[in-house]
Amino acid sequence: MNKAYFVTGTDTGVGKTTVAVALLHAAAARGLTTAAIKPVAAGCEMTPDGLRNDDALQLQRACTLDIDYQHVNPVALEPAIAPHFVAQQSGLELQAAQLAEHCRSILALGADFTVIEGAGGWRVPLNNDETFADIASALNIPVILVVDIKLGCLNHALLSAEAIRGDGLSLAAWVANRTMDKGRCHEQMVEDLRARLGCPLLGGIPYMQVIDETKLAMFVDIESLVAN
Repeated sequence: MNKAYFVTGTDTGVGKTTVAVALLHAAAARGLTTAAIKPVAAGCEMTPDGLRNDDALQLQRACTLDIDYQHVNPVALEPAIAPHFVAQQSGLELQAAQLAEHCRSILALGADFTVIEGAGGWRVPLNNDETFADIASALNIPVILVVDIKLGCLNHALLSAEAIRGDGLSLAAWVANRTMDKGRCHEQMVEDLRARLGCPLLGGIPYMQVIDETKLAMFVDIESLVAN
């Protein structure tokens, strides 16, 4: 079994990493080997080991394979702004083909279950001509959409799903996440999206003031992802 999925979101800050970690732990609980990649991460902090991103570190911890940080996150950018802005300011050129090739090198490790986490939403730019969607398209792998259940999520989720399918990729599943403690019509919005998105709902992650990574797997069911 060698399953790989591209994890995207309806926006930035919707909980892509939380969901990716949940999926990795759920796969490991099934006895599967796991790997993760965050090709580009903005908002990194300088450490004695170099620039490090908290999301990428969470992914690295959740992998069963021993993967060096630089392979989990090959492009680490310090400012917490759109990656292509940072790249332009730093004289870097982010290219979908190059980033996809790095992803292939990690996929070649042969983990049973691999997640590749994008940045922001589906159409976040990499450069003047490409977006993160082009990485997923180059890899031709199915996509998992993370939806933060809040006011506005119906439109964002449906537009994202339309764009993913319009790019010729399979929307394998979606996950309902909750980044805020209080919200109106939460259950109704989840049920409405379940009826409209046309793909399996893997589960719902509740609001947690402090996220316990070890408990995330209980909120997702990955049977549809690993079957066959």
